[in-house]
Amino acid sequence: MPSFDIPLDLTHAAKIVSRIQSLVSQLEQHNGVSYPETQRVLFELAELLSPYVFEENPDRAEALEVRDKAAELGRKFVDVVVQDGTGMDRLGMRVRNLFECLELGEEGFVISLRAGENPNSLQRPV
Repeated sequence: MPSFDIPLDLTHAAKIVSRIQSLVSQLEQHNGVSYPETQRVLFELAELLSPYVFEENPDRAEALEVRDKAAELGRKFVDVVVQDGTGMDRLGMRVRNLFECLELGEEGFVISLRAGENPNSLQRPV
């Protein structure tokens, strides 16, 4: 399965979560509704990654522990997006990018489709 092979980068993962939060807020404004469960999961994810916004990855063991928790929350986020029907291409791309930064590119390649990424997007790995 094609995917981008990116080393674990919690700093960039935190930035992507911030971009996802912004996108969800824009979606809420555009649709005139709120998605509290979506925001709750994103808040947990942002809180988990907040220590790494301006810092490098911790030692490998700790980084993998954080990565596993972040991936679990990322999966939960996608489940909520599917449940709310809020998936769209840009959101799916950012989900894929998040999983790529967590060294889970293959999973991101698949799960991003559930979050709405266009399977024919030129941004997807070939």
